[in-house]
Amino acid sequence: MSPKLRFRLLLSRILRYFFQGLLILAPIGITAFTLYWGFITIDNLLPRDILPVDHPMNFLKYKGVGFAIVLIIISFVGYLSSSFIVGRLIDMFDHILERTPFIKYIYSSVKDVFDAFVGEKKKFDHPVLVNVYGEDVWEMGFITQENVRSLGLEGYLAVYVPHAYAITGKVFIVRQEKVRPLTNISAGEAMKFAVSGGVTNITETQTAQTAK
Repeated sequence: MSPKLRFRLLLSRILRYFFQGLLILAPIGITAFTLYWGFITIDNLLPRDILPVDHPMNFLKYKGVGFAIVLIIISFVGYLSSSFIVGRLIDMFDHILERTPFIKYIYSSVKDVFDAFVGEKKKFDHPVLVNVYGEDVWEMGFITQENVRSLGLEGYLAVYVPHAYAITGKVFIVRQEKVRPLTNISAGEAMKFAVSGGVTNITETQTAQTAK
């Protein structure tokens, strides 16, 4: 074997090992970085830099203390909101923000997004296949409105279709017969499949398999 051919084989082997290592480390690294970024962002919400050196609350400057305090505050607010009086006060404040010019557009939009994911009005829990571009072309999406009569359309519904490898998406107003409900997979599996560009394998839910 010539030295040139031996060098090419060695180079191809190194490249193969490099990409194998990249496939292993890239998902771990990106996940770790995302968690670290979220941790640091939440941890830095408290204005600790304004405290003097000899201040008794100086322990807040330690990493992780701010993160824990923010989580405690959020949980405490959630606990208080379950009481009747505080709940009514929060509803009143919510009503004021939703009626305030300009602020209402920002507040209501952000609130609706959070409600769609983690609130009592979850929207992304009805995965469907929606026929939009062609008779035999289907998109993975989620029903967000089961009727859109307010738009002057009878027999139509709103379907949100997430974009692959992004946090964005698009809303389509389609006829009901253009939508095919997905009853054999969970909403989480459908979202992973759509966002990953169809790379993620779909696992059927145990409930759906039993029902078949």
